[in-house]
Amino acid sequence: MVKKQDPGSDNRRRLVLRNVTGFFLMILVLLVLGVISSRWFFRLDLTAEKRFTLSPKTKSILRDLNKDVYVRVYLKGEMPVGFKRMQTAVKDMLDEFRAYAGRHLTYEFINPAEGKDTKERNKLYKSLIAKGLRPTDVQQRDKEGAISSRIIFPGAIVNYNGMEMAVNFLNNNPSLPAAVNLNHSIEGIEYDLIHSIRSLSADTVYHIAFTEGHGELPEPEVEDAEKALARYFTIDRGVIGGKPGILDKYAAVIIAKPTKPFSKADKYVLDQYLMQGGKILWLLDKVAVDADSLMYASFTFAVPTDLNLSDMLFKYGVRLEGSLIQDMRCAMVPVNTAVVGNAPHYVPAPWPYFPLMAPQKHPLSRNLNLVRGEFVNPLDTVEGNGDITKTVLLRTSRYSRTRGAPVMISLEEIKRPPTEKEFNRPHLITGVLLEGTFESAFHNRMIPAVISGPHPPFLDRSVPTRMIVISDGDVIRNKVRRAGDKWVALPLGQDRLTQQTYGNKDFIVNAVNYLVDENDLMELRGREFRLRLLDREKVAAGRLYWQLFNTLIPVLLIVIAGIVVNMIRRRKYGVSLQKRNKG
Repeated sequence: MVKKQDPGSDNRRRLVLRNVTGFFLMILVLLVLGVISSRWFFRLDLTAEKRFTLSPKTKSILRDLNKDVYVRVYLKGEMPVGFKRMQTAVKDMLDEFRAYAGRHLTYEFINPAEGKDTKERNKLYKSLIAKGLRPTDVQQRDKEGAISSRIIFPGAIVNYNGMEMAVNFLNNNPSLPAAVNLNHSIEGIEYDLIHSIRSLSADTVYHIAFTEGHGELPEPEVEDAEKALARYFTIDRGVIGGKPGILDKYAAVIIAKPTKPFSKADKYVLDQYLMQGGKILWLLDKVAVDADSLMYASFTFAVPTDLNLSDMLFKYGVRLEGSLIQDMRCAMVPVNTAVVGNAPHYVPAPWPYFPLMAPQKHPLSRNLNLVRGEFVNPLDTVEGNGDITKTVLLRTSRYSRTRGAPVMISLEEIKRPPTEKEFNRPHLITGVLLEGTFESAFHNRMIPAVISGPHPPFLDRSVPTRMIVISDGDVIRNKVRRAGDKWVALPLGQDRLTQQTYGNKDFIVNAVNYLVDENDLMELRGREFRLRLLDREKVAAGRLYWQLFNTLIPVLLIVIAGIVVNMIRRRKYGVSLQKRNKG
Protein backbone atom coordinates (compact mmCIF):
# COMPACT_ATOMS: atom_id res chain seq x y z
CA MET A 1 0.00 0.00 0.00
CA VAL A 2 1.48 3.37 -1.11
CA LYS A 3 1.24 6.00 1.53
CA LYS A 4 0.02 9.33 0.17
CA GLN A 5 2.26 12.33 0.86
CA ASP A 6 0.56 15.06 2.86
CA PRO A 7 0.46 18.20 0.62
CA GLY A 8 0.12 20.40 3.72
CA SER A 9 3.45 19.05 5.00
CA ASP A 10 5.15 20.00 1.72
CA ASN A 11 3.67 23.49 1.92
CA ARG A 12 4.93 23.92 5.45
CA ARG A 13 8.44 22.78 4.49
CA ARG A 14 8.52 25.16 1.54
CA LEU A 15 7.29 28.00 3.79
CA VAL A 16 9.97 27.29 6.42
CA LEU A 17 12.67 27.08 3.73
CA ARG A 18 11.50 30.36 2.19
CA ASN A 19 11.50 32.13 5.59
CA VAL A 20 14.95 30.82 6.50
CA THR A 21 16.34 31.77 3.09
CA GLY A 22 14.81 35.26 3.36
CA PHE A 23 16.26 35.69 6.87
CA PHE A 24 19.80 34.81 5.76
CA LEU A 25 19.46 37.01 2.67
CA MET A 26 18.44 39.92 4.88
CA ILE A 27 21.46 39.30 7.15
CA LEU A 28 23.74 39.16 4.10
CA VAL A 29 22.33 42.42 2.70
CA LEU A 30 22.80 44.16 6.07
CA LEU A 31 26.40 42.94 6.27
CA VAL A 32 27.14 44.19 2.75
CA LEU A 33 25.54 47.58 3.54
CA GLY A 34 27.55 47.77 6.76
CA VAL A 35 30.83 47.17 4.92
CA ILE A 36 29.92 49.71 2.21
CA SER A 37 28.86 52.37 4.72
CA SER A 38 32.10 51.93 6.68
CA ARG A 39 34.12 52.63 3.54
CA TRP A 40 31.83 55.12 1.80
CA PHE A 41 30.55 57.99 3.99
CA PHE A 42 27.47 59.88 2.84
CA ARG A 43 24.57 61.83 4.32
CA LEU A 44 21.23 62.76 2.76
CA ASP A 45 19.58 66.15 3.28
CA LEU A 46 15.97 66.12 2.13
CA THR A 47 15.13 69.69 3.23
CA ALA A 48 14.29 72.24 0.54
CA GLU A 49 16.94 74.77 1.79
CA LYS A 50 19.56 72.07 2.53
CA ARG A 51 19.56 73.05 6.19
CA PHE A 52 21.74 70.13 7.21
CA THR A 53 24.24 70.32 4.35
CA LEU A 54 27.57 71.74 5.47
CA SER A 55 29.69 73.76 3.09
CA PRO A 56 32.86 72.14 1.68
CA LYS A 57 34.95 74.70 3.61
CA THR A 58 33.30 73.70 6.90
CA LYS A 59 33.86 70.00 6.21
CA SER A 60 37.51 70.62 5.38
CA ILE A 61 38.13 72.55 8.61
CA LEU A 62 36.43 69.86 10.71
CA ARG A 63 38.31 67.00 9.04
CA ASP A 64 41.65 68.78 9.58
CA LEU A 65 41.20 69.18 13.34
CA ASN A 66 44.13 67.63 15.20
CA LYS A 67 43.06 68.59 18.73
CA ASP A 68 39.78 68.27 20.59
CA VAL A 69 37.03 70.89 20.42
CA TYR A 70 34.60 71.07 23.34
CA VAL A 71 31.46 73.17 22.97
CA ARG A 72 29.35 74.21 25.97
CA VAL A 73 25.94 75.46 24.82
CA TYR A 74 23.94 77.43 27.39
CA LEU A 75 20.54 76.77 25.82
CA LYS A 76 18.75 74.39 28.14
CA GLY A 77 15.82 74.52 30.53
CA GLU A 78 12.46 76.23 30.32
CA MET A 79 12.45 78.54 27.31
CA PRO A 80 9.98 80.04 24.84
CA VAL A 81 9.19 77.98 21.76
CA GLY A 82 11.42 80.14 19.55
CA PHE A 83 14.50 79.44 21.66
CA LYS A 84 13.59 75.75 21.79
CA ARG A 85 13.72 75.84 18.00
CA MET A 86 17.14 77.50 18.18
CA GLN A 87 18.29 74.85 20.65
CA THR A 88 17.24 72.09 18.23
CA ALA A 89 18.98 73.85 15.34
CA VAL A 90 22.23 74.19 17.32
CA LYS A 91 22.11 70.50 18.33
CA ASP A 92 21.45 69.42 14.73
CA MET A 93 24.37 71.54 13.51
CA LEU A 94 26.73 70.15 16.15
CA ASP A 95 25.67 66.62 15.23
CA GLU A 96 26.57 67.41 11.62
CA PHE A 97 29.90 68.84 12.79
CA ARG A 98 30.63 65.70 14.79
CA ALA A 99 29.90 63.51 11.76
CA TYR A 100 32.95 65.07 10.05
CA ALA A 101 35.15 65.92 13.04
CA GLY A 102 34.67 62.52 14.67
CA ARG A 103 36.07 62.13 18.17
CA HIS A 104 37.69 65.58 17.97
CA LEU A 105 34.39 67.34 18.70
CA THR A 106 32.13 66.93 21.73
CA TYR A 107 29.41 69.16 23.06
CA GLU A 108 27.20 69.62 26.08
CA PHE A 109 24.00 71.59 26.70
CA ILE A 110 23.96 73.39 30.06
CA ASN A 111 21.20 75.16 31.97
CA PRO A 112 23.03 78.01 33.75
CA ALA A 113 20.18 78.41 36.25
CA GLU A 114 19.80 74.75 37.23
CA GLY A 115 20.56 73.63 40.79
CA LYS A 116 21.99 76.94 41.99
CA ASP A 117 20.95 79.48 44.56
CA THR A 118 20.67 83.14 43.63
CA LYS A 119 24.24 83.96 44.65
CA GLU A 120 25.81 81.13 42.65
CA ARG A 121 23.59 81.80 39.66
CA ASN A 122 24.50 85.52 39.57
CA LYS A 123 28.19 84.61 39.87
CA LEU A 124 27.91 82.26 36.88
CA TYR A 125 25.98 84.87 34.89
CA LYS A 126 28.74 87.42 35.50
CA SER A 127 31.42 84.96 34.42
CA LEU A 128 29.55 84.16 31.21
CA ILE A 129 29.13 87.86 30.44
CA ALA A 130 32.85 88.43 31.14
CA LYS A 131 33.67 85.69 28.62
CA GLY A 132 31.62 87.49 25.96
CA LEU A 133 28.16 85.87 26.06
CA ARG A 134 25.27 88.30 25.75
CA PRO A 135 22.21 87.53 27.89
CA THR A 136 18.69 88.34 26.79
CA ASP A 137 15.76 89.03 29.09
CA VAL A 138 12.70 87.17 27.78
CA GLN A 139 9.26 88.07 29.06
CA GLN A 140 6.35 85.67 28.69
CA ARG A 141 2.66 86.22 29.28
CA ASP A 142 0.56 83.27 30.40
CA LYS A 143 -3.15 82.66 29.72
CA GLU A 144 -4.17 84.59 32.82
CA GLY A 145 -2.17 87.65 31.77
CA ALA A 146 0.68 87.28 34.27
CA ILE A 147 4.14 88.21 32.97
CA SER A 148 7.22 86.23 33.91
CA SER A 149 10.81 87.22 33.13
CA ARG A 150 13.67 84.85 32.40
CA ILE A 151 17.34 85.44 31.55
CA ILE A 152 18.59 83.30 28.67
CA PHE A 153 22.10 83.00 27.26
CA PRO A 154 21.57 82.11 23.58
CA GLY A 155 25.19 81.25 22.95
CA ALA A 156 28.05 78.85 23.51
CA ILE A 157 31.66 78.73 24.70
CA VAL A 158 33.99 76.94 22.26
CA ASN A 159 37.14 75.47 23.82
CA TYR A 160 40.10 74.36 21.69
CA ASN A 161 43.40 73.31 23.23
CA GLY A 162 42.72 75.38 26.35
CA MET A 163 41.66 78.51 24.45
CA GLU A 164 38.07 79.73 24.66
CA MET A 165 35.85 81.89 22.47
CA ALA A 166 32.28 83.00 23.04
CA VAL A 167 29.70 82.49 20.28
CA ASN A 168 26.44 84.47 20.39
CA PHE A 169 23.70 83.00 18.23
CA LEU A 170 20.98 85.64 18.68
CA ASN A 171 20.75 88.50 16.18
CA ASN A 172 18.47 91.02 17.86
CA ASN A 173 17.24 93.64 15.41
CA PRO A 174 14.49 95.66 17.16
CA SER A 175 13.03 96.68 13.80
CA LEU A 176 12.13 93.05 12.99
CA PRO A 177 9.61 90.67 14.59
CA ALA A 178 10.95 88.18 17.12
CA ALA A 179 10.25 85.21 14.83
CA VAL A 180 12.27 86.80 12.01
CA ASN A 181 15.17 87.58 14.36
CA LEU A 182 15.25 83.97 15.54
CA ASN A 183 15.14 82.69 11.97
CA HIS A 184 18.03 84.97 10.98
CA SER A 185 19.95 83.72 14.02
CA ILE A 186 19.42 80.09 13.00
CA GLU A 187 20.63 80.90 9.48
CA GLY A 188 23.98 82.02 10.89
CA ILE A 189 24.66 79.11 13.25
CA GLU A 190 27.04 77.29 10.90
CA TYR A 191 29.13 80.42 10.32
CA ASP A 192 29.18 81.40 14.00
CA LEU A 193 30.41 77.99 15.11
CA ILE A 194 32.87 77.18 12.34
CA HIS A 195 34.36 80.69 12.38
CA SER A 196 35.15 80.37 16.08
CA ILE A 197 36.63 76.89 15.58
CA ARG A 198 38.69 78.14 12.64
CA SER A 199 39.95 81.15 14.62
CA LEU A 200 41.00 78.98 17.58
CA SER A 201 42.59 76.20 15.52
CA ALA A 202 44.35 78.32 12.89
CA ASP A 203 48.13 77.99 12.81
CA THR A 204 48.54 81.63 11.75
CA VAL A 205 47.21 84.64 13.66
CA TYR A 206 46.85 87.59 11.30
CA HIS A 207 48.00 91.09 12.23
CA ILE A 208 45.93 94.19 11.53
CA ALA A 209 46.90 97.81 12.15
CA PHE A 210 45.19 101.09 13.07
CA THR A 211 47.03 103.97 11.41
CA GLU A 212 48.09 107.07 13.34
CA GLY A 213 49.61 110.41 12.45
CA HIS A 214 46.64 111.97 10.62
CA GLY A 215 44.43 112.86 13.57
CA GLU A 216 42.77 109.43 13.67
CA LEU A 217 40.58 108.44 16.61
CA PRO A 218 42.64 107.83 19.76
CA GLU A 219 42.81 104.34 21.23
CA PRO A 220 40.20 104.88 24.01
CA GLU A 221 37.61 105.83 21.37
CA VAL A 222 38.12 102.62 19.37
CA GLU A 223 38.83 100.41 22.38
CA ASP A 224 35.63 98.38 22.17
CA ALA A 225 36.18 97.62 18.48
CA GLU A 226 39.81 96.69 19.22
CA LYS A 227 38.74 94.28 21.95
CA ALA A 228 36.23 92.61 19.63
CA LEU A 229 38.80 92.31 16.83
CA ALA A 230 41.47 91.04 19.25
CA ARG A 231 39.53 87.77 19.51
CA TYR A 232 40.62 87.02 15.94
CA PHE A 233 43.69 89.16 15.22
CA THR A 234 46.79 90.74 16.72
CA ILE A 235 46.20 94.49 16.85
CA ASP A 236 48.91 97.13 16.29
CA ARG A 237 48.88 100.91 16.02
CA GLY A 238 51.45 103.10 14.35
CA VAL A 239 52.50 105.89 12.02
CA ILE A 240 53.06 105.14 8.32
CA GLY A 241 55.78 107.76 8.12
CA GLY A 242 56.15 107.46 4.35
CA LYS A 243 58.14 104.23 4.69
CA PRO A 244 57.50 101.78 1.84
CA GLY A 245 56.87 98.24 3.03
CA ILE A 246 56.01 99.22 6.61
CA LEU A 247 52.48 97.79 6.18
CA ASP A 248 53.45 94.60 4.37
CA LYS A 249 53.10 92.28 7.38
CA TYR A 250 49.51 93.35 8.05
CA ALA A 251 46.53 91.48 6.64
CA ALA A 252 44.38 94.62 6.87
CA VAL A 253 44.74 98.29 7.75
CA ILE A 254 42.04 100.40 9.45
CA ILE A 255 41.98 104.17 8.88
CA ALA A 256 39.56 105.48 11.53
CA LYS A 257 38.32 109.05 11.09
CA PRO A 258 41.47 110.98 10.13
CA THR A 259 41.25 114.78 10.45
CA LYS A 260 44.58 115.81 8.90
CA PRO A 261 45.68 115.53 5.25
CA PHE A 262 47.69 112.52 4.11
CA SER A 263 51.11 113.23 2.63
CA LYS A 264 51.98 111.97 -0.85
CA ALA A 265 54.47 109.57 0.69
CA ASP A 266 51.85 108.01 3.00
CA LYS A 267 49.41 107.75 0.09
CA TYR A 268 52.08 105.98 -1.96
CA VAL A 269 52.72 103.48 0.86
CA LEU A 270 48.99 102.75 1.14
CA ASP A 271 48.65 102.45 -2.62
CA GLN A 272 51.52 99.97 -2.97
CA TYR A 273 50.27 98.03 0.05
CA LEU A 274 46.96 97.65 -1.80
CA MET A 275 48.76 96.66 -5.02
CA GLN A 276 50.41 93.77 -3.15
CA GLY A 277 47.03 92.44 -1.99
CA GLY A 278 46.63 94.42 1.22
CA LYS A 279 43.15 95.22 2.49
CA ILE A 280 42.01 98.63 3.75
CA LEU A 281 38.97 99.70 5.79
CA TRP A 282 38.43 103.42 5.28
CA LEU A 283 36.20 105.29 7.78
CA LEU A 284 36.26 108.88 6.57
CA ASP A 285 34.49 112.20 7.14
CA LYS A 286 34.36 114.64 4.24
CA VAL A 287 32.73 117.33 6.43
CA ALA A 288 34.08 118.28 9.88
CA VAL A 289 31.58 119.02 12.68
CA ASP A 290 32.47 120.02 16.23
CA ALA A 291 29.90 117.99 18.16
CA ASP A 292 31.05 119.35 21.54
CA SER A 293 30.17 122.90 20.49
CA LEU A 294 26.73 121.68 19.49
CA MET A 295 26.08 120.14 22.91
CA TYR A 296 27.31 123.13 24.90
CA ALA A 297 26.35 126.08 22.68
CA SER A 298 23.36 124.50 20.87
CA PHE A 299 24.89 125.32 17.49
CA THR A 300 28.02 124.66 15.47
CA PHE A 301 29.35 124.88 11.92
CA ALA A 302 29.93 122.07 9.45
CA VAL A 303 32.82 122.80 7.11
CA PRO A 304 34.36 120.68 4.32
CA THR A 305 37.68 119.09 5.13
CA ASP A 306 40.42 118.04 2.72
CA LEU A 307 42.21 114.80 3.64
CA ASN A 308 44.09 114.77 0.31
CA LEU A 309 42.53 111.37 -0.48
CA SER A 310 39.90 112.34 -3.07
CA ASP A 311 42.08 111.65 -6.13
CA MET A 312 43.20 108.31 -4.72
CA LEU A 313 39.70 107.10 -3.84
CA PHE A 314 38.33 108.36 -7.16
CA LYS A 315 40.91 106.22 -8.95
CA TYR A 316 39.72 103.21 -6.93
CA GLY A 317 36.05 103.87 -7.77
CA VAL A 318 34.42 105.95 -4.99
CA ARG A 319 33.76 109.61 -4.26
CA LEU A 320 32.65 111.30 -1.02
CA GLU A 321 30.29 114.27 -1.30
CA GLY A 322 30.96 117.42 0.72
CA SER A 323 27.51 117.49 2.30
CA LEU A 324 25.69 116.11 5.34
CA ILE A 325 22.86 113.60 5.38
CA GLN A 326 19.58 114.17 7.20
CA ASP A 327 17.35 111.14 7.68
CA MET A 328 13.94 110.74 9.28
CA ARG A 329 15.10 107.33 10.58
CA CYS A 330 17.58 108.61 13.10
CA ALA A 331 18.95 108.33 16.63
CA MET A 332 17.98 110.49 19.61
CA VAL A 333 19.83 113.33 21.33
CA PRO A 334 19.02 114.94 24.69
CA VAL A 335 17.38 118.36 24.35
CA ASN A 336 16.84 120.85 27.16
CA THR A 337 13.15 121.78 27.22
CA ALA A 338 13.21 123.86 30.43
CA VAL A 339 12.32 127.54 30.38
CA VAL A 340 15.32 129.88 30.61
CA GLY A 341 16.20 130.40 34.25
CA ASN A 342 14.80 127.07 35.44
CA ALA A 343 16.69 123.86 36.12
CA PRO A 344 17.59 121.98 32.93
CA HIS A 345 15.15 119.30 31.86
CA TYR A 346 16.43 117.02 29.11
CA VAL A 347 14.21 114.86 26.94
CA PRO A 348 15.23 112.67 24.00
CA ALA A 349 14.38 114.01 20.55
CA PRO A 350 15.06 112.62 17.06
CA TRP A 351 18.14 114.17 15.46
CA PRO A 352 18.17 113.72 11.66
CA TYR A 353 21.95 114.29 11.48
CA PHE A 354 22.42 110.93 13.26
CA PRO A 355 20.99 108.55 10.62
CA LEU A 356 20.38 104.87 11.30
CA MET A 357 21.82 103.17 8.25
CA ALA A 358 20.43 99.88 6.96
CA PRO A 359 22.87 97.03 6.23
CA GLN A 360 22.25 95.53 2.79
CA LYS A 361 21.88 91.88 1.72
CA HIS A 362 25.52 90.91 1.51
CA PRO A 363 27.06 88.11 3.63
CA LEU A 364 29.10 90.75 5.46
CA SER A 365 26.15 92.90 6.51
CA ARG A 366 23.11 90.65 6.14
CA ASN A 367 20.77 90.36 9.16
CA LEU A 368 22.67 92.97 11.19
CA ASN A 369 20.95 95.62 13.27
CA LEU A 370 20.83 99.19 12.01
CA VAL A 371 24.18 101.00 12.12
CA ARG A 372 24.26 104.32 13.95
CA GLY A 373 26.02 107.21 12.26
CA GLU A 374 26.87 110.79 13.21
CA PHE A 375 27.13 113.58 10.64
CA VAL A 376 27.39 111.19 7.71
CA ASN A 377 28.34 112.13 4.14
CA PRO A 378 26.84 110.65 0.95
CA LEU A 379 29.08 108.34 -1.05
CA ASP A 380 28.99 107.72 -4.79
CA THR A 381 30.54 104.96 -6.87
CA VAL A 382 32.35 106.01 -10.04
CA GLU A 383 33.96 104.19 -12.92
CA GLY A 384 37.21 103.19 -11.25
CA ASN A 385 40.30 102.07 -13.11
CA GLY A 386 40.74 98.31 -13.03
CA ASP A 387 38.42 95.35 -12.91
CA ILE A 388 36.44 96.31 -9.79
CA THR A 389 33.14 95.00 -8.43
CA LYS A 390 31.23 97.47 -6.24
CA THR A 391 28.73 96.27 -3.63
CA VAL A 392 26.68 98.62 -1.47
CA LEU A 393 26.82 97.69 2.23
CA LEU A 394 25.00 100.59 3.94
CA ARG A 395 22.17 102.89 2.88
CA THR A 396 19.96 105.52 4.44
CA SER A 397 16.19 105.18 4.59
CA ARG A 398 13.64 106.19 2.00
CA TYR A 399 13.23 109.58 3.70
CA SER A 400 16.65 111.23 3.56
CA ARG A 401 18.17 114.36 2.07
CA THR A 402 21.47 116.28 2.05
CA ARG A 403 22.63 119.73 3.16
CA GLY A 404 25.66 121.24 1.48
CA ALA A 405 28.61 122.43 3.56
CA PRO A 406 29.57 124.86 4.94
CA VAL A 407 26.38 125.15 6.94
CA MET A 408 25.33 126.09 10.46
CA ILE A 409 23.78 123.30 12.53
CA SER A 410 21.55 124.19 15.47
CA LEU A 411 19.53 122.17 17.95
CA GLU A 412 16.73 124.65 17.24
CA GLU A 413 16.15 122.64 14.05
CA ILE A 414 14.47 120.00 16.22
CA LYS A 415 11.63 122.46 16.86
CA ARG A 416 11.24 123.06 13.11
CA PRO A 417 11.64 119.64 11.45
CA PRO A 418 11.50 119.51 7.64
CA THR A 419 8.39 118.15 6.02
CA GLU A 420 8.35 114.62 4.64
CA LYS A 421 8.38 115.79 1.02
CA GLU A 422 11.65 117.69 1.63
CA PHE A 423 13.45 114.38 2.20
CA ASN A 424 13.89 113.86 -1.51
CA ARG A 425 17.13 111.79 -1.78
CA PRO A 426 16.17 108.28 -0.75
CA HIS A 427 18.50 105.36 -0.02
CA LEU A 428 21.78 107.26 -0.09
CA ILE A 429 24.91 105.10 -0.13
CA THR A 430 27.08 105.36 2.99
CA GLY A 431 29.18 102.20 2.74
CA VAL A 432 30.56 100.26 -0.21
CA LEU A 433 32.74 97.20 -0.77
CA LEU A 434 35.25 97.25 -3.65
CA GLU A 435 36.71 93.96 -4.90
CA GLY A 436 38.93 93.07 -7.81
CA THR A 437 42.16 94.30 -9.34
CA PHE A 438 42.90 98.00 -8.83
CA GLU A 439 45.06 100.26 -10.94
CA SER A 440 47.59 102.24 -8.93
CA ALA A 441 46.70 105.82 -8.06
CA PHE A 442 50.33 106.68 -9.02
CA HIS A 443 50.09 105.29 -12.54
CA ASN A 444 51.99 107.53 -14.99
CA ARG A 445 53.44 109.63 -12.16
CA MET A 446 57.04 110.28 -11.23
CA ILE A 447 57.76 108.05 -8.25
CA PRO A 448 61.04 109.76 -7.15
CA ALA A 449 59.03 112.94 -6.61
CA VAL A 450 56.93 111.07 -4.06
CA ILE A 451 59.39 108.68 -2.38
CA SER A 452 63.03 109.47 -1.78
CA GLY A 453 65.64 106.78 -1.26
CA PRO A 454 65.49 103.08 -2.14
CA HIS A 455 62.10 101.43 -2.35
CA PRO A 456 60.60 98.17 -3.69
CA PRO A 457 59.72 97.99 -7.40
CA PHE A 458 56.64 99.99 -8.30
CA LEU A 459 53.49 97.94 -8.94
CA ASP A 460 51.14 99.43 -11.50
CA ARG A 461 48.26 97.01 -10.91
CA SER A 462 47.11 95.05 -7.89
CA VAL A 463 46.55 91.38 -7.39
CA PRO A 464 42.87 90.56 -6.55
CA THR A 465 42.10 92.30 -3.27
CA ARG A 466 39.40 94.18 -1.35
CA MET A 467 38.67 97.47 0.39
CA ILE A 468 35.67 98.94 2.22
CA VAL A 469 34.86 102.65 2.31
CA ILE A 470 32.46 104.03 4.97
CA SER A 471 31.54 107.72 4.73
CA ASP A 472 31.40 108.21 8.50
CA GLY A 473 34.31 107.89 10.89
CA ASP A 474 32.02 107.70 13.91
CA VAL A 475 30.75 104.23 12.94
CA ILE A 476 33.75 102.78 14.79
CA ARG A 477 33.90 105.34 17.61
CA ASN A 478 32.69 104.32 21.07
CA LYS A 479 31.73 106.83 23.76
CA VAL A 480 34.01 107.22 26.78
CA ARG A 481 33.41 108.36 30.34
CA ARG A 482 35.71 109.48 33.08
CA ALA A 483 36.24 107.06 35.99
CA GLY A 484 38.71 108.56 38.42
CA ASP A 485 41.90 109.29 36.53
CA LYS A 486 41.08 106.92 33.65
CA TRP A 487 38.89 106.99 30.57
CA VAL A 488 36.54 104.01 30.34
CA ALA A 489 35.20 102.90 26.95
CA LEU A 490 31.45 102.34 26.63
CA PRO A 491 30.05 99.60 24.36
CA LEU A 492 30.27 100.50 20.68
CA GLY A 493 26.86 101.21 19.20
CA GLN A 494 25.09 101.56 22.55
CA ASP A 495 22.55 104.39 22.81
CA ARG A 496 22.49 105.64 26.41
CA LEU A 497 19.12 107.32 25.92
CA THR A 498 17.19 104.33 24.58
CA GLN A 499 19.47 101.58 26.00
CA GLN A 500 19.48 100.04 22.54
CA THR A 501 22.65 98.60 21.03
CA TYR A 502 22.98 99.17 17.30
CA GLY A 503 24.93 96.97 14.91
CA ASN A 504 28.13 99.06 14.71
CA LYS A 505 30.42 96.56 16.44
CA ASP A 506 29.10 93.55 14.54
CA PHE A 507 29.45 95.47 11.30
CA ILE A 508 33.08 96.45 11.99
CA VAL A 509 34.05 92.92 13.08
CA ASN A 510 32.35 91.40 10.02
CA ALA A 511 33.98 93.97 7.73
CA VAL A 512 37.50 93.16 8.91
CA ASN A 513 36.82 89.42 8.93
CA TYR A 514 35.53 89.63 5.38
CA LEU A 515 38.57 91.58 4.21
CA VAL A 516 40.95 89.01 5.71
CA ASP A 517 38.79 85.94 5.00
CA GLU A 518 40.96 83.81 2.72
CA ASN A 519 38.65 80.79 3.12
CA ASP A 520 35.53 82.83 2.22
CA LEU A 521 33.75 81.57 5.33
CA MET A 522 31.74 84.79 5.40
CA GLU A 523 29.76 83.45 2.44
CA LEU A 524 28.04 81.11 4.92
CA ARG A 525 26.21 84.15 6.30
CA GLY A 526 24.40 84.35 2.98
CA ARG A 527 22.37 81.20 3.69
CA GLU A 528 18.63 81.84 3.81
CA PHE A 529 15.96 79.70 5.43
CA ARG A 530 12.38 80.41 4.49
CA LEU A 531 10.26 81.29 7.51
CA ARG A 532 6.97 79.38 7.40
CA LEU A 533 4.67 80.93 9.97
CA LEU A 534 1.18 79.72 10.86
CA ASP A 535 -1.78 82.07 10.61
CA ARG A 536 -2.61 82.58 14.29
CA GLU A 537 -6.18 83.71 13.58
CA LYS A 538 -6.93 80.59 11.54
CA VAL A 539 -5.27 78.39 14.15
CA ALA A 540 -7.39 79.90 16.93
CA ALA A 541 -10.61 79.66 14.88
CA GLY A 542 -10.07 76.04 13.83
CA ARG A 543 -8.43 74.80 17.01
CA LEU A 544 -11.14 72.25 17.92
CA TYR A 545 -11.35 70.93 14.36
CA TRP A 546 -7.61 70.31 14.11
CA GLN A 547 -7.47 68.76 17.58
CA LEU A 548 -10.19 66.27 16.62
CA PHE A 549 -8.62 65.72 13.21
CA ASN A 550 -5.19 64.93 14.65
CA THR A 551 -6.67 62.75 17.39
CA LEU A 552 -9.31 60.71 15.53
CA ILE A 553 -7.84 60.33 12.03
CA PRO A 554 -4.78 58.28 13.14
CA VAL A 555 -7.07 55.98 15.19
CA LEU A 556 -9.45 55.54 12.24
CA LEU A 557 -6.55 54.78 9.88
CA ILE A 558 -5.26 52.09 12.25
CA VAL A 559 -8.75 50.54 12.56
CA ILE A 560 -9.26 50.55 8.78
CA ALA A 561 -5.79 49.05 8.25
CA GLY A 562 -6.60 46.32 10.78
CA ILE A 563 -9.87 45.47 9.05
CA VAL A 564 -8.22 45.32 5.61
CA VAL A 565 -5.38 43.10 6.87
CA ASN A 566 -7.88 40.81 8.60
CA MET A 567 -9.96 40.52 5.39
CA ILE A 568 -6.85 39.66 3.35
CA ARG A 569 -5.77 37.04 5.87
CA ARG A 570 -9.23 35.48 5.96
CA ARG A 571 -9.42 35.30 2.18
CA LYS A 572 -5.89 33.90 1.79
CA TYR A 573 -5.84 31.35 4.56
CA GLY A 574 -9.56 30.52 4.28
CA VAL A 575 -9.04 29.30 0.68
CA SER A 576 -5.96 27.29 1.72
CA LEU A 577 -7.91 25.66 4.57
CA GLN A 578 -10.78 24.72 2.23
CA LYS A 579 -8.34 23.05 -0.24
CA ARG A 580 -6.70 21.15 2.60
CA ASN A 581 -10.01 19.86 3.93
CA LYS A 582 -11.05 18.68 0.44
CA GLY A 583 -7.69 16.92 0.03
